[in-house]
Amino acid sequence: MRKELLICILGIFVGFMIGIIIQVPHKKHVVGFMPYWLLDKADKDYSVYLTTLTYFAVTLEKDGHIMTKTSEQESEPGWYALTSGKADSHLKKAKEDDMELSLAVFMAGEEEIGIMIDTPEKSAQNLLDDIIPLMKEYEFTDLNLDIESVKEASPEARMNFVTFTKTLKEGLDMADVGTLSIDISPTAFIKPYLIDPERVGPLIDTMIVMGYDYHFPGSAVTGAVAPLGGVGSFAEFDVATSIAEAKKIIPQHKLIVGIPSYGYEWETIDNFPRAATMPSSGTVASHRRVEELLTDCKQCQRGVEEGSEEAYVIYKDEDTQMYHQIFYPDEQSTQVKVQFVKSEGLGGLALWALGYEGETILEPLKEL
Repeated sequence: MRKELLICILGIFVGFMIGIIIQVPHKKHVVGFMPYWLLDKADKDYSVYLTTLTYFAVTLEKDGHIMTKTSEQESEPGWYALTSGKADSHLKKAKEDDMELSLAVFMAGEEEIGIMIDTPEKSAQNLLDDIIPLMKEYEFTDLNLDIESVKEASPEARMNFVTFTKTLKEGLDMADVGTLSIDISPTAFIKPYLIDPERVGPLIDTMIVMGYDYHFPGSAVTGAVAPLGGVGSFAEFDVATSIAEAKKIIPQHKLIVGIPSYGYEWETIDNFPRAATMPSSGTVASHRRVEELLTDCKQCQRGVEEGSEEAYVIYKDEDTQMYHQIFYPDEQSTQVKVQFVKSEGLGGLALWALGYEGETILEPLKEL
């Protein structure tokens, strides 16, 4: 009788503990991309903000192999920074702080990408042959795939990319080296770009929606770089709309929203937001630079655009008599994105890029 009672009590206890475990929400992914050209500026203790540090990046050749040289005399800079030890201190600190390490592989250029995926299985195997030893050596536990094709692709090309991704995932699993994440344009959910999210989604572990560059240096008018809202009033597309489209086909826990730590600055004739820009005047404005600008800019007109929930600053250059407009993310816009991720039940946030941030923009990430 006593034995049966103990078994019963034990069963109730185990059931209670399982219930607690099930109800405890999983920690959100908070990914920080660290580009090789910003290693010297990435000077924060990122362990209090991030769960994953992603080194960006090694570049792919047209056959899928990793590019190690840009010429006979010059090493490819991303490869060199990683293999020469320049990134070692950041990687070591991340491991000591129990952060996951991810390695990004990058490719741009429509022609080069097209050549690579013409032979998807061979290209994927070439990448695996190069990347698996690298991941083991530096203890990367995720491979981040950043293939930046932003034009509409043929059905055949889209299927080739699915085959490429499938071969890559199977190879990573067989070698037991880690997960596979992929970066994707927000408009890929409404346009037939090379990456078909519906078919690629089941093959990857996380999908980072690059929720920025809705306005860019060449934009005809000033505006938010990463607008949360605005569709139907002053924008054709925004982050909330892209995520709504993504959730129709991708499990929400796989979706990670990419947010910027930079903005853009343009010259304009007018001093109101969304004014026409001067041609070729657009340039990157890091959050760090904007913070420094605002410390002693007495004439700066500051505001937050309703709908996009992004900050802006406007000031006049007394030498040229031209206005300068900067749309940029700040602590408040990060807070809004954190709340958005929570309310939508998404997998987390990803920051592009470490080294651009000032003193305050990362603070809301502690809440994820």
